[in-house]
Amino acid sequence: MMSKRTTRTALATLGVLTLALAGCASGDNGSAGGDGGGDTQTTLEKAQESGTITLAVASERPYSWVEGGEPTGATIALHKQIFSNLGIDDIKVEEVEWNSLIPGLNAGRWDVISAGMSILPDRCEQAAFSDPEIMYTTTLAVPTGNPESLSDLGSVAESGDVTLAVQSGAIEEGYADDLGISDVIKVDSATAGLEAVQSGRADAFALTAVSLNWMTQDNADLETTGAFVQELDGVAQVGAGSTVFRQDDNDLLAAYNEELAKITGDEQAYLDLVEPFGFTAENLPPADLTTAQLCAGELG
Repeated sequence: MMSKRTTRTALATLGVLTLALAGCASGDNGSAGGDGGGDTQTTLEKAQESGTITLAVASERPYSWVEGGEPTGATIALHKQIFSNLGIDDIKVEEVEWNSLIPGLNAGRWDVISAGMSILPDRCEQAAFSDPEIMYTTTLAVPTGNPESLSDLGSVAESGDVTLAVQSGAIEEGYADDLGISDVIKVDSATAGLEAVQSGRADAFALTAVSLNWMTQDNADLETTGAFVQELDGVAQVGAGSTVFRQDDNDLLAAYNEELAKITGDEQAYLDLVEPFGFTAENLPPADLTTAQLCAGELG
């Protein structure tokens, strides 16, 4: 997240020193990318020159994970097509914990976050989000038979004696806090959340419906409660996720959005990529929904 360098007028006697210092700075590997001035390449330019880009995933199925050494998932499918259209065919992946995604991005450890991350005002202060890619609903994973008769997070709050598992840093953690749910277990991954329910440490695990429906479909010990749109103070919380970039990677973001529009503007093209991972036309964002609205907290 660096700004463009500025040129300063200096005395001739200090010019050599200035150039020397600039030379030292240009010796940095520039891993954080960005639209820096001078000879520094942007992240997009470097990726197109090398044909390689590095994505970070939090191993949340069916969005993005690694299987058999290869990245897969709905957001990976989107990214393979979009980056290929940009002349970038080699996609490398780093598997990290959810809370490390944005810090690692800004530290230059990877170029893009491929996790279907929800677009939230506090996150928009730290990173740049693409146009919306996926609409979300929420569900609860519970033991088969739903012994606590839970239906949504409101029912968890009303029960008073239910232990809820949430993924650290995920939007559901914020919902639980806003609803005053005090008995909460924070986990580092979706898999850990399901394990908490299976082991009896938690009565329910809250996450996006498409994730939990996918992850519990072959698990005889767990079921989901049905998708819902969470309400806070009577206001439905509109949830949409997208791809995340550093705030100074303007050319990469613009190029990405241009290619993304070709997919989200064509329902069948969208479904061809994401339907194999459990997504449907209901997950396609409406054309009038913007990242600016979501970043401003104007919806929900």
